[in-house]
Amino acid sequence: MTVTATSLDLTADVVVVGGGPAGAWAALTAAEAGADVLLLDKGYCGTSGPTASGGTGVWYVQPDPADREKAMASREALGGFLQDRRWMARVLDQTYENMNRLGTEARYPFPIVDGEPYKRGVQGPEYMRRMRSWIKRAGVRILDHSPVTELLTDASGAVAGVRGHRRQHGVDYRVRAGAVVLATGGCAFLSKALGCDVDTGDGALFAAEAGAEMSGMEFSNAYGIAPTFTSVTKTAYYGFATFFRADGTPLAGAGSQGGRSVIARELLRTGTVLCQIDQVTPEMRRQMRLGQPNFFLTFDRLGIDPFTDKFPVTLLLEGTVRGTGGIRIVSDDCATTVPGLYAAGDAATRELVCGAFTGGGSHNSAWAMSSGTFAGRGAATFARSLGAAAAKRRLTGAGGAGMRPTGGAATAGGAEALEVVRRQVHPYDKNYLRHGDRLRPALSDLDAVWAALRSGAAAEGAGLPRLRQAAAMVAHARWMYASALARTESRGMARREEFPELDPEQYHRLAVGGLDRLWVRPEPATGRTPRELAVAS
Repeated sequence: MTVTATSLDLTADVVVVGGGPAGAWAALTAAEAGADVLLLDKGYCGTSGPTASGGTGVWYVQPDPADREKAMASREALGGFLQDRRWMARVLDQTYENMNRLGTEARYPFPIVDGEPYKRGVQGPEYMRRMRSWIKRAGVRILDHSPVTELLTDASGAVAGVRGHRRQHGVDYRVRAGAVVLATGGCAFLSKALGCDVDTGDGALFAAEAGAEMSGMEFSNAYGIAPTFTSVTKTAYYGFATFFRADGTPLAGAGSQGGRSVIARELLRTGTVLCQIDQVTPEMRRQMRLGQPNFFLTFDRLGIDPFTDKFPVTLLLEGTVRGTGGIRIVSDDCATTVPGLYAAGDAATRELVCGAFTGGGSHNSAWAMSSGTFAGRGAATFARSLGAAAAKRRLTGAGGAGMRPTGGAATAGGAEALEVVRRQVHPYDKNYLRHGDRLRPALSDLDAVWAALRSGAAAEGAGLPRLRQAAAMVAHARWMYASALARTESRGMARREEFPELDPEQYHRLAVGGLDRLWVRPEPATGRTPRELAVAS
């Protein structure tokens, strides 16, 4: 290790980028496989990210064949039949193992229900506190407040390390590694949804610059219901709510499946939707407070009883944090199309287990811990296969926008890019209630700001991570809209107002990639088709 006033040079077998549940499980698994592991977090591992900010359900199912079959079949239609049964089974198996390990080895205090530990959910702060302690005991080194700014590659194009900046020390760093796991989370576009402002799509940008592909990016328009006076998006509780117009009359359809589109239209029309969580028993109220205590904090401080009082709500963009799109994975160990690069959690596509639809917790939580386990194991195996050659590779930075301008004066920087993102990605009538006539000009605007960033924008030191975040959000939005335009149907959460029906001819996934020039390509789905499901039933 060499330290100077301006740089820090490190080595590791495996670098894990991101300190949420996927990153923690990846780091743990790689370390248990014998790898020297370094985890890098832009925040503080154990406290940053959406999981650490509240409680979350987990897709934990006992290994009974009937229970597993029911769990896998329950959301296939909702997910547009794009799931893969083999992957769903793998995730259920790994989640079952990991949750049991969490109780025995990390001593997570699961509540006792009917005499047995209840393992279908965790309290995020306690979960992540114990994960941080666990991975440190396993020998994982952690650098907090150390955002990565680019991947490093060798002469063959394989990923061979990372470069970044340590905020609290004011120094840049470089890590030479055998393999890298991207567990950087999805992209919520700085919408202020609780815990999501660290999720700016950085890992997807890094991956694309190294040559990786995305998949399922059209399934990216997740919006969570939140009271207007807080950023807590715990949408499950609103399944027990009644919604109202500003004058107190019921808002028909807002509480049904697909009701968020009704809420979005009313917000666009009048700016006000009221809510009351009135379809609960006294016992349910008690359980809700135990399950999600932070949901009620602001209500209590303001003297509002959400079970008896009407309160105003809004919709906050959660993007690919609770959508399904992300980095395309190509093997059971969550490898990407780039050698030495692995993806896990929200940074990776969840189509294999969720298809075209997901939400908060449950499948997402299971995917985070299982894909992290798969990726950590795969990265350790890849790093080990390099042997002594890993230390001899010549490293080249893969970063582009914000780091290596292609030429010309800087016509846009991070602030300008963020303004375009706010204007073209946050609004309900562009990203949620999608129509080609609105998507095409929005994509054109995003393309223009990307070109300006790529041409002349650059930063150093503490300013570079912020500029790279802005570039990542623009890249994310462009992949989203390019994929949304290519899917001329409504499937799962990717809905088009001018194409309201599901089209059987579009039973495929969509891979998307490129940076300066985008491309979209259909990929065969590997799940059971609707016809096969009908025959099986």
